[in-house]
Amino acid sequence: MGDDTRGWGPPFDRRGESAYFLSVNRNKRSLEADIDDPSDRRLIHELIGAADVVVDNFLPGTLDRRGMAPALLLPRHDRLIWCTIQGYADDSRRPGYDFAVQAESGWMSVTGEPGGAPMKTAVALVDVLTGKDAAITILAALAGGRALPPAARHLVVTLFGSAVAGLVNVAQNALVSGAEPRRWGNAHANLVPYQVFEASDRPIVIAVGNDGQWRALCDVLAEGALLHAPWATNAGRVSDREACVSAIAIQVRRRSATDWMSALKEAGVPAGEIRTVPDALRDVGASPLTGVPSSVGGMIRRPPPRRGEHTTAIRADGWGPRPQ
Repeated sequence: MGDDTRGWGPPFDRRGESAYFLSVNRNKRSLEADIDDPSDRRLIHELIGAADVVVDNFLPGTLDRRGMAPALLLPRHDRLIWCTIQGYADDSRRPGYDFAVQAESGWMSVTGEPGGAPMKTAVALVDVLTGKDAAITILAALAGGRALPPAARHLVVTLFGSAVAGLVNVAQNALVSGAEPRRWGNAHANLVPYQVFEASDRPIVIAVGNDGQWRALCDVLAEGALLHAPWATNAGRVSDREACVSAIAIQVRRRSATDWMSALKEAGVPAGEIRTVPDALRDVGASPLTGVPSSVGGMIRRPPPRRGEHTTAIRADGWGPRPQ
């Protein structure tokens, strides 16, 4: 079958590869092998024996039924790290999908406009967080010298676990207050002002994170009345959110977004223009084939592979059963 995301489109590039697949598969080689074929299983066993790390994303039980379970193979390879990525922590055969996990982990209950319908994030952020969690735990195991018993070298990362951990401050708000978190749209549960405001021509974001930035914002707005005692602290502004935000909004509407961005930048007040995705990609060297450059300086060595593109080359290198 290969990677399902090859069919997640349109859009597809001129070779028929989906944009979704291209976004997350550069620097890989692709080998086609049938885990139900004994000959191909021998090939896979050889590759596992030469690997530092194996990552699998099969439903629970799939590898066990074919004699390829981590519990069987890790004792045979004393330096191998094995990471299983799955939807849920139990042995459920439910497929793990970002959207379903966003629903079940509470994300959708706090995403969207106040009073509106539950909403997922536009980016498959649970998938992204889970991938990063997997990379972190693999690197930690490798850095630990790998002198670990077999069970400790089997790492399990789940979409649901990463999603719940990703609730961070929203979860802590609920734990401390005992109240169910609500949807805030483009505002923030714990900070004011921290939301979208309409300038005279287009919207901008103002994101005040401390009281010093608040005083700087008041200077930029040239509105000394905003500095009165109830709003001098963030707690006071949150308590009087509606009136405070309304007073700011009146001032922001008086000038253009460009004017405000220049003044806010000079004053050290966090703010941002609301740009499109093409706007954000324009200056970073993104590619229709290899995607967005690494945020940490990683090297792009090869484009995302076609299905089975490297099968012949890998077998030609001597992997797999030898001809009789």
